[in-house]
Amino acid sequence: MRRFAKKRGPGLASDMQTKHRVMIQGPTTLAALLSSLQMGFRTLAIEKRSSEVWQVLGAAKAEFTKYGQVWEKLGKQLDTARRTVDEAGKRTRAVTRKLRDVEMLEGPEASDLIDLVLGEDEDQELGSSVAAE
Repeated sequence: MRRFAKKRGPGLASDMQTKHRVMIQGPTTLAALLSSLQMGFRTLAIEKRSSEVWQVLGAAKAEFTKYGQVWEKLGKQLDTARRTVDEAGKRTRAVTRKLRDVEMLEGPEASDLIDLVLGEDEDQELGSSVAAE
């Protein structure tokens, strides 16, 4: 360890700082130095956390963009479904106009007739599939 010549007076602290890269501190200046170092480290920690927050926000923005695309797709599908429902309504009204003069059957007669017609359709399908084999 080097021995320092006893030197007093102005310039001693600055000479020590430049030659030996040390800072001479007393009780008052040590507290101020520690306080400023603590503030610096807090600032670094805040900067690090803010960069993490920006990354999370970037990821959230990307997800929100995908979410918006899903809503657009759903809107298009709903428009298609609405147009299909409108078209079915037009077809229903057209058939209703054509059948306006036909007398309506109600009650068990209508059910029996429908069952009879549906039963014949099933028999025809069965017959055609048996013939195909």
